[in-house]
Amino acid sequence: MVGTYDWSKFDTKYYVIGALCGGICCSVTHGALCPVDVVKTRIQLDPVKYNSGLVGGFRQVIAEEGAGALATGLGPTAAGYFVQGWFKFGGNEVFKIKFCKMLGDQKAWDMRTPVMLGASACAEFIADIFLCPLEAARIRQVSDPTFPKGTVTAMKALVEMEGLMGWYAGFVPMLFKQIPYTMAKFAVQGSAEIAMYNALPTKRENMSRPGKMGVSMTSGFIAGVAAAIISHPADSLLSKVNKKGAGGDGGMLSRLSNIAKEVGFVKLCTTGLGPRCIMIGTLTAGQFLIFDTMMPIMGVEKFHFHDPAKPH
Repeated sequence: MVGTYDWSKFDTKYYVIGALCGGICCSVTHGALCPVDVVKTRIQLDPVKYNSGLVGGFRQVIAEEGAGALATGLGPTAAGYFVQGWFKFGGNEVFKIKFCKMLGDQKAWDMRTPVMLGASACAEFIADIFLCPLEAARIRQVSDPTFPKGTVTAMKALVEMEGLMGWYAGFVPMLFKQIPYTMAKFAVQGSAEIAMYNALPTKRENMSRPGKMGVSMTSGFIAGVAAAIISHPADSLLSKVNKKGAGGDGGMLSRLSNIAKEVGFVKLCTTGLGPRCIMIGTLTAGQFLIFDTMMPIMGVEKFHFHDPAKPH
């Protein structure tokens, strides 16, 4: 093999498998944590009523609406995050590998953090175009018990009531939430993974499958907590702007400004942050565990940065 990487391995098949694994890992993890997200969203939307933390929030929702309420929005969540995961993980692999090929082996290694940041930002922007309508439907279902429960029905109802803005009222805060979140997620996970493998006595190529999965989960959890903290203010705004009547009747930026003034910066940064760190840390650990497990099972080896000066 000439050079550090065998670029012939990273073909259309590789990208399709990466996208499929990304869709599955995001759909499964977000779907599994739907009850946590329901409670977290309720805390963000009505912190006065839901003021007893995550466990207390679970008890309140079950007592008032039954256990079935914890699955509110499961359809849009599973569908939306499969689509988003397809473009986010698949797109991240495409952009990351393309950038590395353009830069060459040494520059790709030297600039690995900017490459991870840039690739994930490009992938997330594309993914959010497809996710936003499904996320709007999910949040409306969680915040309004009378709203249609079916995924397609809810999306149709949003358009009928509010036009295209019913789908994309939260697009700007979604970008502010998701792009920094995804940049932190992939860059922190990638950097933590490299640091962990460098610190271990056994080379990555010689490690057992359980050992590799341990690295994936640990680095994923670290990345998830970092990403949750960075993106939480925008996540709070996104939850609130999709609530009926929130922020008044003006344009989207005016509504967002009104909500931010009403809630206050500190509360935007802290309300619901604990549950979200638990949720996103666990979720991200699960995503990288599933993604890194499925890729070799489906016949491809995930791209890893290598230092050209060291044998591998």
